[in-house]
Amino acid sequence: MPKLSVIGRIFYGLSMAAMGLITIYYRDFPYMMIPPHHHWISDHVVLVYSSGVLLFLAGVCIVLGKMLRPASRLLGAALLLIFCLYFIPYELAASSRYTHYGQWENAAKELALAAGALLVAGYNWGAILFALIIVSFGIDHYVYAREATGYMPVWISHKLFWIYLTGTALLASGIAVILNIKRRLAATLLGAMILIWVIILHIPNTMTAPLRANEGEVTSAFLALAYCGIAFVIGGKGSSPRYRGKAFEANRRRDQARIRANDN
Repeated sequence: MPKLSVIGRIFYGLSMAAMGLITIYYRDFPYMMIPPHHHWISDHVVLVYSSGVLLFLAGVCIVLGKMLRPASRLLGAALLLIFCLYFIPYELAASSRYTHYGQWENAAKELALAAGALLVAGYNWGAILFALIIVSFGIDHYVYAREATGYMPVWISHKLFWIYLTGTALLASGIAVILNIKRRLAATLLGAMILIWVIILHIPNTMTAPLRANEGEVTSAFLALAYCGIAFVIGGKGSSPRYRGKAFEANRRRDQARIRANDN
């Protein structure tokens, strides 16, 4: 399903470009992009603006498919370094609740974006990394089920049931991708479910307050769209036979040559 993969790539690229614009507009990083209490960074306006511009340009490259591999590779590497060199030390040294499961939620969200960029860059293990994070999100829905009901629209009844159902779907789809069990179907259904969230949950929430005072909801909407895109990229690539058997190396080289040609 190559078209689904392209749609997913565009969704992801649009989301990252939006993250860049959000950084510039609010003069601060999106809430899950770096740990809290980062005023030593956000006080440097030039750094914030330049980071926003780079995020925006990376997103545009991904959407247009121009310089796709280097742009997504650099984006993935930067996000991965933020997780390893900033989130992990912060949680272990600066936070007294590092053993608390929910304390790592924003770190996991940022790592999922890194996995998406690496997947777009052609590193198929990005799908496994993303799926592991999806499994952790599924566990979140069980551990914090009652708290999560507060984020659901008022018109949805039996909220706890839907939270548990969503958690189960996240767990099932993540495990299916990891174990390569109907990977394309699982990832496609995951992306469709997240897209439904964007439409019925996140978009309405962005309209509950003026844009200037609603950075968290706007960021969450594009974050969900990015996850939808990553799932669609996995659903479009899946576990195609071209990456198995004796033809593995030849097909891999052919695909890399095609990617480099598109970059140029």
